[in-house]
Amino acid sequence: MGSAAGEVGVVEILAPGVRRVVAPNGGPMTGAGTNTYLIGERELLVLDPGPDNAGHRAAILAAAGDVPIRKILVTHTHCDHSPSALPLAQETGASLIGAPMANDGHQDATFQCDICLSDGTSIEIDGLALRAIATPGHVANHFCFLLERQGILFTGDHIMQGSTVVIIPPSGDMHAYMHSLRKLQTLGLEALAPGHGNLIPTPHETIDALIQHRLGRERKVREQLALHGPVSLKGLTPHVYDDVDARLHPVAQYSLWAHLLKLEKEGIARKQVRDHWLFGDEVWSLLEE
Repeated sequence: MGSAAGEVGVVEILAPGVRRVVAPNGGPMTGAGTNTYLIGERELLVLDPGPDNAGHRAAILAAAGDVPIRKILVTHTHCDHSPSALPLAQETGASLIGAPMANDGHQDATFQCDICLSDGTSIEIDGLALRAIATPGHVANHFCFLLERQGILFTGDHIMQGSTVVIIPPSGDMHAYMHSLRKLQTLGLEALAPGHGNLIPTPHETIDALIQHRLGRERKVREQLALHGPVSLKGLTPHVYDDVDARLHPVAQYSLWAHLLKLEKEGIARKQVRDHWLFGDEVWSLLEE
C-alpha cells in the first residue's frame, strides 16, 4: 500500500481499487488538504468529496474519467468534507449517503442523503463492501468505513495522520470519542486512510497511542484543576496545553472543554456557570474526593 504525502489535485493509487485526490484547502486544521477517495474500478464511490470547490470537483471527475460515479459517501458533514457532495451528485446522478444532523454552526447545511447511515450499514460498489461504523466523538454524526477485503479503515476526522483532532462540544463529545476509539481497536485492520494526511500502516498501534495521549491529557487536566481551580476555561488552557504553541490555544480550548465535560459526566469535575454565560465563561473545579 502506498503512503506518500498527497499532492493537491494529483491522483494517487493507494491500494487496488482505492485512489486519492487531495483538495486545495490545506491549512493548520486540514493539513495538506482534505483527502477524497475514489473506490472501485468499473464503477466508483467517492468518499468525502471535500469543500465546495469547483476545481476540486473537476479533479475528481478527471480522476474518474469514463468510469461512472454511482455513490457519494461522507464521513461527516463538516464543511471541509461534504459541501461538494450535492453539486457532484447533481452532475453525475450519484446517490448521496451519509448521516445529516442539526446544524450547530459547524455543519454543511446543504447535505442531504438518499441513503441515511446507521451502525453496520453495508455499502457495496464494484464488488467491494464498505461497512459503516458509527464513531461519534469528533462530531455526533461521524462514521468510519471499513473496506472489508483490504482491511483499510477510512477514518475521516476521527483519526488524522500526525495530529490529534479537535473535539468541539456540544456536538463533539470526548466521552463518546474515547469509546469510539476503543470500538475500532476490536476490528481487524491493515491500514488507516485518514481524512487528512497519509495512509497509516500501523492501525492498532496508532489507535492505542491516541487513547494513551488523550488519557495523558486528561490526567494533566485533573492535575492542573487541583492546582489552579476554581478556574475558567481560558485560565486553565495555558497550564494544560503548555506543550502546545500558544497560537493554537484558542482552538485547544474546545478540546479542553470536551475533557472537562467528560470529567463532569464521570463525577470528577464540576462547573459553576456565571449569570451571563458565554463560551468558556464557566468556572471549573475538581469535586472533593
